[in-house]
Amino acid sequence: MNVKLLLTGFEPFGGETINPAQEALALVSDRIGALEIIKRILPVAFGTSIAEVRAALREHRPDAVLCVGQAGGRMEVTPERVALNLNDARIPDNKGNQPVDEPVFADGPAAYFTTLPLREMVAAIHAAGLPARVSNTAGLFVCNHVMYGVLYHLAHELPGAIGGFMHVPYAPEQAVRQSAPQPSMSKNDIARAIAAAISAIERHLTARR
Repeated sequence: MNVKLLLTGFEPFGGETINPAQEALALVSDRIGALEIIKRILPVAFGTSIAEVRAALREHRPDAVLCVGQAGGRMEVTPERVALNLNDARIPDNKGNQPVDEPVFADGPAAYFTTLPLREMVAAIHAAGLPARVSNTAGLFVCNHVMYGVLYHLAHELPGAIGGFMHVPYAPEQAVRQSAPQPSMSKNDIARAIAAAISAIERHLTARR
């Protein structure tokens, strides 16, 4: 049986010319262990991003979903524990939308917890020689929006699948352009961290079968 993981990144946003999540996805193998990796780059746009994820879920019916996004200022790779049913954007998205205090889905619960094996993912990234920690906030911008949307649609349409979100630091070329010093991680190391996290997910799925 073919086991699939949907891996998503984002286009650049907020005045940046690159997004390390997008750059790193291109460096991740199309197969990791038993997993076929299906990649999608999402728009940084409320509504549209979730619609594109849902289309990919319906087309491929993956066993797992890992969404990856940029979190400038973070020092580590950070798998996210929870997504809130709230859009509250401090800046406009790439289509000029800036929702404030709006639910992601009016009929959804207040929050969804990830169904990915967070501790195992962090341990695998550490084993690859890279910094990582569990994060308890995915923010309230499009990253949280997509994480919530993924878990909402999995709960309603693919209840046997697991999913969640992981943030990565700036790439070095972004960090040097900031007004204050910022931590960064090379795109190769970000790709290695993603691959390590996926390996942990693959082991988790194998153990469930």
